[in-house]
Amino acid sequence: MTILDHCMSFLDFSRVKRPRQSKTAAAPDFFSLLVAEARRFYLDLQPPRTRPAAVVCGGLEHTRSDYRIQRDAFPFYSIEYVVWGRGTVKLQCRSHELQPGRVFSYGPGISQEIASDPTEPLVKYFVDFTGSKARALLAGCGLAAGRVSQVFPPTELQSLFDEMIHCGLKATRGSPALCDSLLACLALTVRDSHAPVAGTEQLAFSTYQACRQHLQQHFRRLKTLEEASSECYVNQAYLCRLFRRYDRQSPYQFLLRLKLNQAAQYLHQPGALVKQAAEAAGFEDPFHFSRAFKRIFGLSPDQFRRLR
Repeated sequence: MTILDHCMSFLDFSRVKRPRQSKTAAAPDFFSLLVAEARRFYLDLQPPRTRPAAVVCGGLEHTRSDYRIQRDAFPFYSIEYVVWGRGTVKLQCRSHELQPGRVFSYGPGISQEIASDPTEPLVKYFVDFTGSKARALLAGCGLAAGRVSQVFPPTELQSLFDEMIHCGLKATRGSPALCDSLLACLALTVRDSHAPVAGTEQLAFSTYQACRQHLQQHFRRLKTLEEASSECYVNQAYLCRLFRRYDRQSPYQFLLRLKLNQAAQYLHQPGALVKQAAEAAGFEDPFHFSRAFKRIFGLSPDQFRRLR
């Protein structure tokens, strides 16, 4: 069972008027009191330097209609993630709209002003962290301090934040290490799920989404990239550019992985034959199927079948 199997619903929170104090650290005083409900955890606010990117606190906040927080600076690096409502964030005097799926960051030396739309108050997760590698972690996921991004689907980060809150509130000896690991997973997911915020690139991303969904639905019968691009009503070269930009792989590689994943499931059935698995995945040549299977999974179909 993975850590994500223990995800908690973001609606499962306890009502608080002030940040609660954990067993290990006093509640910091930099949170806004203009929240209707919140669920927060606190770890060591001065963690050992041996932790390169150390989580110090995090949580989930349901803001009030009059929510507004303004700071000229902040002692930690922070990632905030909107799951409901609307609002605005001003980072270094530059304003951005907030909506579900919007992610933004700030840190030491970065001024920030966050406000909820009075008619749709924000519900947002946050995690604050520090360490010698904290700044590099943000830069590596395309979310350098002061930047705003969008993830697709908008709920993509919710389970990771829920698990982090769960681990932080347990207050065990392993909580800091677990939260640090989840922070690294969060950064990777932000990078992997990046979507354009606005502008003409958003139209291209919408086209990519539609093409990707079509390939997922029809991969069993699609045999060539020419077929795929024709059914998606786009030029083959443009389809390749879209996948390279947003998926970091070609549409053929994506199609191949879908087919081989199906074949792998087939091979785990009792009495399954490699030739039958190849046919089920749309391969006419079993030898070509075996080579592709080993290139993707690192094992031949026969070796994979014996893993049962």
